[in-house]
Amino acid sequence: MSASLSDVDRAASAMPSVRLVRGDAVKLEPVRWAWKGFLPLGMLTIIGGAPGCGKTTIALSVAATITRGGAWPDGTHCTGGGDVVIWSGEDPASVAAARLKAAGADMTLVHFVAGVAGDEIETFDPGRDMPLLEATIERLPTPRLLILDPIVSAVAGDSHKGAEVRRSLQPVVDLAQRLGCAVLGITHFSKGTAGRDPVERVTGSIAFAALARMVLVAAKVKAEADDDEPRRVLLRAKSNVGPDDGGFAYALDLVEVAHEVEGQRVRWLEPLDGTARELLAEAEADLSGDDEGGARDCAGWLRELLSAGPASAREVKRCADEAGYAWRTVQRAMRKAGADSRRVGFSKPAEWFLVASRATVAPVTPHTEAGANGANGAIRGATDDDVEVFA
Repeated sequence: MSASLSDVDRAASAMPSVRLVRGDAVKLEPVRWAWKGFLPLGMLTIIGGAPGCGKTTIALSVAATITRGGAWPDGTHCTGGGDVVIWSGEDPASVAAARLKAAGADMTLVHFVAGVAGDEIETFDPGRDMPLLEATIERLPTPRLLILDPIVSAVAGDSHKGAEVRRSLQPVVDLAQRLGCAVLGITHFSKGTAGRDPVERVTGSIAFAALARMVLVAAKVKAEADDDEPRRVLLRAKSNVGPDDGGFAYALDLVEVAHEVEGQRVRWLEPLDGTARELLAEAEADLSGDDEGGARDCAGWLRELLSAGPASAREVKRCADEAGYAWRTVQRAMRKAGADSRRVGFSKPAEWFLVASRATVAPVTPHTEAGANGANGAIRGATDDDVEVFA
């Protein structure tokens, strides 16, 4: 029997086993940042937005700041210079180099992925060659940032299937963790997603945003004057390691970087408060104008909402937020929806009411109900959130 047990023990010891680490043996480490609150080191960050809003220029501006140890838009400084590696499947290196020069980058610390060296130079495929790239980046003195433009190219399979996205992006995440550098992936918004949660608007599977620890979004905002260039906004849409709201306004400028060569750069403007969903909804509605886009869509949404019967202003605001419409957009769309707003007051200052045009508006009077706060409690100090909207 003892010999038999010994054989069993030996066989069990030769089998693979799961290694466990006890909780008190795990070293607690703070999040390290390239740009505090916006670009964590050792993690994947994604920046998304509609075409033409300057996503790549923002990424290259960030790269330039890292190479020279410059100042961030919030006034903090990037400590020390660092190496930046850039792979782009959209812009040639000459275009990116002009933008980097315009942003003041130390070009000796910029490295473009030009291909895979073997018997002959082959095209670099981020969905296949990430381990080779990691081995190359590891030899750099101070790797701080890897830019992948677009990040969807790192997916070898179907970018709309979550399992395939996770499997393909895991080498990217592992690279960031092992080398301690930030990875910034650039992507687009899916068409027809205006009003939805910005994280859900990222092209492809939701796994892109799920794997990223930080998701930034960029958008155009309508210019204040007709002859002005549109302003733009960069916003935090998701963060697992810090605040997930707020951002900065910015503009794009062209500057000459060599004889007959211009480069585009970011000019940072004022900080912004609010969630990405609120600010994007307002920005996109403003940009669409009164005759198309957000205001018109919002008017149809508002007509449908009010056709169901009375709704409190609080409920309208809640539904508008869920639908991705800023309250300012709802107010602007009211007349298009056949609605209006009136003040109805008694002895107290008038409150705002939202009423459908052509509707008969019954005066709202105090009434009593059973219970101090029950279904027939007296109305006291009614506010905009307590008012009803009549269809």
